[in-house]
Amino acid sequence: MPGVTPELLRVLRSPDGEKALATADELAGADPLVAASAMRSRGIPADLAAAALTQASLRGRAACKFGPDAARMFFTRAGWEQATRSVVADRRAARLADAGVRSLVDLGCGLGSDALAAARRGIRVYAVEADPLTAAIAAANAEAAGLAELITVECADATTVEVERYDAVFADPARRQTGRGRVFNPKSYSPSWDFIAGLPGRVPLTTLKLAPGIDHDLLPPGAEGEWVSVGGDLVEAAFWCGPLAAAPRRATLIGASGEVRELTGTGVEAAPVGAVGGYLYDPDPAVVRSHLVAEFAATVGGRLADPEIAYVYTDEPVDTPYARRLTVTDVLPFSLKRLRALLRERGVGRLEIRKRGSALVPEQLRKDLKLSGPNPAGVVLTRMNGAPVVLLTSAA
Repeated sequence: MPGVTPELLRVLRSPDGEKALATADELAGADPLVAASAMRSRGIPADLAAAALTQASLRGRAACKFGPDAARMFFTRAGWEQATRSVVADRRAARLADAGVRSLVDLGCGLGSDALAAARRGIRVYAVEADPLTAAIAAANAEAAGLAELITVECADATTVEVERYDAVFADPARRQTGRGRVFNPKSYSPSWDFIAGLPGRVPLTTLKLAPGIDHDLLPPGAEGEWVSVGGDLVEAAFWCGPLAAAPRRATLIGASGEVRELTGTGVEAAPVGAVGGYLYDPDPAVVRSHLVAEFAATVGGRLADPEIAYVYTDEPVDTPYARRLTVTDVLPFSLKRLRALLRERGVGRLEIRKRGSALVPEQLRKDLKLSGPNPAGVVLTRMNGAPVVLLTSAA
């Protein structure tokens, strides 16, 4: 929301602001200059018009995360990008409520997605956010949802909060820095990783929302590491500490229609290794990142062709919700010349390229292959016993 201040946010929530937002909704999809001109022609001040148009745009984009609720929420661009999807927040809140949590401190509440989900489960939430505008938006979202009585939002430094006063802690440290974008080293988190890692020792019922690439070695002793995907996209990792831990590792797969599949295990098992089979399974990224490939392989009676590569193979097709299955038609050592000739012989002009364990750049390979023809095919770039190989595939 360019140029927005807490004061302008208050105007957006006033009757004049509601009219401006309604007008902006009517103009959704119009050319930005035309929309701005139309807003001004209706007597809406330029700053309010710009804020309302930005909100209408962000609400439209945020619908993929929040569904119908997005239409009454307030957003910043960075805020909605980082906010927890409602389906993920709802599952987390249910798990906290089932554990008997009645009061929760939410450190780094952002726009309030997790606080809203917890409050809908009857949990009283003390939400803390260091950025004044973001805190104001979180409070506005709580009021818009009719949950202001259960959610208290404060603009404060998370490290100053007396977390021991609450049944449970939920912490979502900031993983972006101004001018630098995302940060991947936990030492650059805000609050610091030392503070975040110390929370389970202060409040046993602690849940941490983290980047999916978080190192497994950072799991607190006895904690559960959960990796979550939505519609096949890996969206977050969560560390469940103390009594909240139910398994060493968990992969949670949430489908496009809301269906949920879970796979649990130790995260240290090794899958059997053997030859490439007639069917290849590309596991969901939540399965791979949770180190549950061996557990997945056991569900289909599969094996790896290389102990370091997370592709699973079987000789017979097995239906599974945890991976995409492909039929393997050819296996050959990698050779650009040979691969180009084979694809040309089969009239392949549309190619889906997957890779694990290969340094090749798919788009460059696509150019080098000089594809032409009416037929589709798939290519998997991988390794067997350390040697580069290419598999030709078709949809199973």
